[in-house]
Amino acid sequence: MLTGVIFKRVGEGRPYPEHGLSGREWAALPPRQVRLDELVTTKDTLQLAALLDEDSTFFGDLFAHVVSWRGELYLEDGLHRALRAALHQRSVLHARVHPMAD
Repeated sequence: MLTGVIFKRVGEGRPYPEHGLSGREWAALPPRQVRLDELVTTKDTLQLAALLDEDSTFFGDLFAHVVSWRGELYLEDGLHRALRAALHQRSVLHARVHPMAD
């Protein structure tokens, strides 16, 4: 159960260099569980329609996209999925994690 915080930190933008991964390359990464309280967001706003849409994954990846860089996990895509997980009292999110070299 979540207590206190949802994310490790709310960020504004991507502090890591451009990775250039295509959708196909993201899809090749196996999903794994990531704790919400270990994630740093790269967006500080959310499109409410994306959160409330019952079929919000229809046009995108079923899993959030996370970049691992300099010991931090950055939630690049999937903020609405992470918030939906938190609203359902879940402390983990299934995500594709791309490890970036420093």
